[in-house]
Amino acid sequence: MTTVNYRKSNSQINSLAREIVLIVIKRKTKNLRDLYKIQREIAKKNNSQFIPNDVLIKQYRKILKEKGIEENEKILSLFRLKATRSLSGIVVVSVLTKPYNCPGKCLYCPTESGTPKSYLKNEPAVARALLCNYNPYTQVFARLKSLNDIGHSIDKINIRIIGGTWSYYDKKYQNWFIKQLFKAVNDFGRTRKSDLNKSLEQLQKQNEKAKSRIVEISIETRPDFINVNEIKRLRKYGVTKVELGIQSIYDDVLRFNRRGHLNDKNIQATKILKDAGFKISYQVMPNLPKSNFKRDLKMFEQVFENENHKPDYLKIYPLAIVKSAPIYKKYKKGSLKVYSKKDLIKLIKKIKTSVPYFVRIERIIRDIPASDIVEGGAKITNLRQIIATEMKKENKQCKCIRCRQITNNFKNDDFKLFIDEYNASDGKEYFISYETKNRKKLASILRLRIPSQYFEKKKHFLNILNDAAIIREIHTYGLQTEVSKNQKTSPQHKGYGKKMLKKAEQIVKENGLKKIAVISGVGARPYFRALGYKLKDSYMVKNLF
Repeated sequence: MTTVNYRKSNSQINSLAREIVLIVIKRKTKNLRDLYKIQREIAKKNNSQFIPNDVLIKQYRKILKEKGIEENEKILSLFRLKATRSLSGIVVVSVLTKPYNCPGKCLYCPTESGTPKSYLKNEPAVARALLCNYNPYTQVFARLKSLNDIGHSIDKINIRIIGGTWSYYDKKYQNWFIKQLFKAVNDFGRTRKSDLNKSLEQLQKQNEKAKSRIVEISIETRPDFINVNEIKRLRKYGVTKVELGIQSIYDDVLRFNRRGHLNDKNIQATKILKDAGFKISYQVMPNLPKSNFKRDLKMFEQVFENENHKPDYLKIYPLAIVKSAPIYKKYKKGSLKVYSKKDLIKLIKKIKTSVPYFVRIERIIRDIPASDIVEGGAKITNLRQIIATEMKKENKQCKCIRCRQITNNFKNDDFKLFIDEYNASDGKEYFISYETKNRKKLASILRLRIPSQYFEKKKHFLNILNDAAIIREIHTYGLQTEVSKNQKTSPQHKGYGKKMLKKAEQIVKENGLKKIAVISGVGARPYFRALGYKLKDSYMVKNLF
């Protein structure tokens, strides 16, 4: 009996991958079903293993260089793995800080040796960081390589710094960490590595013209650590978004759970960050001790409607009981009631049906493996999918940005300009967007703020923002498209950004302000510079009179 050897050498695998790619190009293959059919045919004909997509991508790129044929996004999209990674217009790279002390004593927070506070070793992002010994350069470089290998465009990067209270870390470590991030992105795709002796400002300037550019940096911190000096430091680093762990808006809940601050700090931090132009994400925890279903529902109503709150982003982190958290002892005594699956789904469905158009619900559970959770809603790992399925059956629509953003079914003439005006944190917000007429699909957004100082007739705590309106975010969704290219299947680079900027400038003039500032990510500065904006004190600024 003859034994068939399905394992092939690397050269044989590359040869078979090349054959598959050429067949796909010749047949103008349009769907995954036909691609899988070709892959099966080649495997069967050559007694080989199934050729993986990352190998197909490498051969496709090699053929593009050799033959000089034009790149076809539809073909590349067939080969691309984990396509949702770049369907929001940029790719997110999460980078963990090293394990470090935390000022908090929160009951619900897990503590595990060898990981940053509140994180567990089995979480995917932590596992990747451990492999890199928490080195930020290595984490970023490895992640970019992984994303590039599976077919994603990596020219626009969102760096998400996670690992607990960023603002509590040693300032020398913070400076080193940020420089490593820029160095890693600048170095990717280059044979000559950048000089770490360069200043942060030099590395940032280099990133403006790099192949991969950092267009957003976000950090996690506590509201009680936000002040003017912290804001100035964050702007020096190029941070544009802050995730605030507010957890609850109820003082009795915050006290009982030993949060270390009350709701007044949530309100103050939200206001000062918005006035400096930052995007705000709230991390909120339903099912905390001292709260209940009715109070949790009311809390989210207040988060959306109360002018002291109104975040741009929201992460819903239902209480998860883990053994390394102090709250586990109370759970063992039977003094803690955890939501049933039914109640948690009911709560989140109510939240999603009441969310405003200007909010993006980023997550509805922590990325904690179910095996680490003793009890709690976060144990339902496919919670978002369950809720989406039920809401569809009930004909209910979530208005959040994530649920409405365009992915890969873009049509160029479907979108209209909308402007939602609302008061928030003693200032005025304009949510400018391009959406379909029924507002079920969203292509692009711009967040414009008239800061509180304008209405309070005070000087801004940042001199550059005196008598200025602030663009806190401008973003076009859909498949990420390289800066120099234009894809028919994506709304990127179709002029929506320029149209929204023009409308924003018009609104600012109507309000009588003299200038407009953008809290631009470092890698996005050239875009605004081409439209008449100049870099001043880390903001892109344009005088209107």
